[in-house]
Amino acid sequence: MLYRLILKLRHRRYDRKSEESAVPSICIGNVTVGGTGKTPHCELLLRLLEQREGVAVLSRGYKRKSKGFALVQTDGSASDFGDEPLQVKRKFPQRTVAVDEDRLEGCRKLKALGAKLVILDDAFQHRRLRATRNIVLVNYSRPIFEDRLLPFGRLRDLPERIFKADCIIVSKCPKDILDSEKAAFAFRLKLRDYNPATCRALTPEGKEILLLFSYIRYLEPQMAFPEGDRRYIYDKNILYVNGIAKDPSLRKHLLQEHRIVKEFSFRDHHDFSRRDLQRIKKEACKYSVCALATTEKDAQRIIGKPWVSDALKKRLFIIPIEAVLSNEAEEKALGEIISLA
Repeated sequence: MLYRLILKLRHRRYDRKSEESAVPSICIGNVTVGGTGKTPHCELLLRLLEQREGVAVLSRGYKRKSKGFALVQTDGSASDFGDEPLQVKRKFPQRTVAVDEDRLEGCRKLKALGAKLVILDDAFQHRRLRATRNIVLVNYSRPIFEDRLLPFGRLRDLPERIFKADCIIVSKCPKDILDSEKAAFAFRLKLRDYNPATCRALTPEGKEILLLFSYIRYLEPQMAFPEGDRRYIYDKNILYVNGIAKDPSLRKHLLQEHRIVKEFSFRDHHDFSRRDLQRIKKEACKYSVCALATTEKDAQRIIGKPWVSDALKKRLFIIPIEAVLSNEAEEKALGEIISLA
């Protein structure tokens, strides 16, 4: 009750004091602690805005050791910029990606550098800044109205805050989700009059809101290091290294074609130590041709470590992912709303 009261008072204050960003902006956020796929959806926006000039990405750079504003470089490290901004920059090297814990100041500096539109990664709770468009993500497997506020649940914000957004994306859905299942989920979110043709629904206050559904698509595995040997990928036995928010989907994907002989699980944003990688190497060397699989985000925190052995560099591969909307109508609807920013 105390936490809820604090959140209500904070939002009431910033409803009057928030400041519009110096450049048009699109905020990707959520009301939970991780697990909704914000970074893949930032990448989805970058793909949709591929033809638009001056698009930049701004993140706070969670768990980086640096401070203030910085432009992310592809040859940098996760300790410099954070794993997620570094991942985005390496996938979209032609785009400007920056980090700054002060999003208002970051937007001002990006405008000075020529940015015409800024995608704000995880800024929905940064109430000092008022984004041009807000997109909120909700995990299909964990509906927010069945969750509880911290510390008893995973909600870091009031669940009704999702109705302040311009668009809600229900992430990590089944690829073949039916319209009837979408309507049922809309009902659980307390939305009414959901229309799958227009992708729109009404909030409890009667505000029209865009409601979309996305799934995760797994791409062809890639070697994490240039000296990697692709022959390891084709072995049926693999070791799985996982240091992201609890999510069994990648594990299920790997089990379709491989046998996981050992799994190393770490906390989200774990900084891999020399001892961690030595332990992983020792286990991998028990198998002559066993590969190592990890996520894109985890790889950013391994690449660049001076203590990564040649044995790990040869075996480590990444499973890239993409967030994909469930149909063309939803993609068109999202494209229209972000084009107005």
